[in-house]
This record gives sequence, structure tokens and C-alpha cells, in this order.
Amino acid sequence: MPVRSLRSSVLKWPNKATVTGALRRWAAAMSREHPELLRVGYYGSYARGDWGVGSDLDIVVVVSRAALPYLERPLEWDRSGLPVPTDIRVYTAPEWTEVVARGDRFSHVMQTEVVWVLG
Repeated sequence: MPVRSLRSSVLKWPNKATVTGALRRWAAAMSREHPELLRVGYYGSYARGDWGVGSDLDIVVVVSRAALPYLERPLEWDRSGLPVPTDIRVYTAPEWTEVVARGDRFSHVMQTEVVWVLG
């Protein structure tokens, strides 16, 4: 999360290297915790390079199987160790294939923007 300097009232937002490094470490830890994990990537402002103060980290996770419905899956992924707020989408491998094959705007973003850090 943002930190306040002891000598200033200015908040400092973590830079891209800090955020993506933390995501790589998080992905490695999650792969040990979730054997069904296949891939982890990020998209959005951090992937495009136009992030700024207040930007969240958009994460996509692909798993081999999921017991929970799509909307409940993010609850299984503890993101408290990441340095900025996150938005996470968790897809099974077949769902991911459908997403990238749809041909809509979101599909295009997923095909062109995702930076994979695991898998």
C-alpha cells in the first residue's frame, strides 16, 4: 500500500518494479498453496505502462479446476501481501480459452495486454 514519508505529508505510491516484483513473489507462493494454479498475469495500467498514484493491479489467474463459481473464486486468493489494491479474475483453463476466443474488446485486451509472470 502507499506509504507516508516520516519527513513529509506526501504519499509515495510503489513503482512498477516494486509492484511486479511483489506479484512474481505472490505467484510463486500461490503456486505452492494452490496446486491447480497454471498461470498468473497482469493487465491494465501496469501492463500498459500508464499506471499512477491510485492505480490498482489487475490480475488474471488461470487454474486447472475450480470448486467455486466464478464470482466467488477471488475469495480463495489472499492478496493482502501485494503493495497496491488488486482486482483479480480467476478462470479455469476452458473458461480462459473461451475468453480469448470471444473476439470482443475484453478478449482483445487479454490477448494483447496480459504480461504473464507465471506459467
